[in-house]
Amino acid sequence: MKKRTAKVARKTKETDISVELCIDGTGKGTIDTGLPFLDHMLDALTRHALFDLKLKARGDLEVDYHHTVEDIGLVLGEALDKALGSRKGITRYGSSLLPMDDSLSAVAVDLGGRPYLVYKIANKKRRTGQFDLSLLEEFFRAFVVQSRMNLHIEHKYGLEPHHAYESVFKGVARALREACALDPRETGLPSSKGAI
Repeated sequence: MKKRTAKVARKTKETDISVELCIDGTGKGTIDTGLPFLDHMLDALTRHALFDLKLKARGDLEVDYHHTVEDIGLVLGEALDKALGSRKGITRYGSSLLPMDDSLSAVAVDLGGRPYLVYKIANKKRRTGQFDLSLLEEFFRAFVVQSRMNLHIEHKYGLEPHHAYESVFKGVARALREACALDPRETGLPSSKGAI
């Protein structure tokens, strides 16, 4: 079986981002965004989705982190869309209920081509270290649009913000791992419409 891969680069006045993605990988990542917390979250996503990911990002972090975080979502989403190709034979749907110490997150994904994000986070802390946690919603919105994915994220409870968002990223990873998997019984597109 040929591995499903993609390379995407995006350069603007605000950011310079390159991604190499293999969705039939082993969970190996080389990630350098200039934002250690985001690196850690993307590494968790890579490991638990069993993707192989090389991601390098440079952005105007001296202005703020927003451009970099959102643009990483755009580029990673585009890479996932390209790696999935026609989406023929994929499982399409995936879900996960993921605990991380005191936190629990529920995630469901549909790779059916219709972008939509539902994002509910019980943890109301705004920062972990210097990182503004509200930017992660922008990351996921950009990721969803470019990957043509329907993604529902609900962090149900948990007081420690690091654990809360790690449970989210690992939950997304496990749901994607399931949805991207090839189903040997699915010979065409997993859609009653005959198109995704």
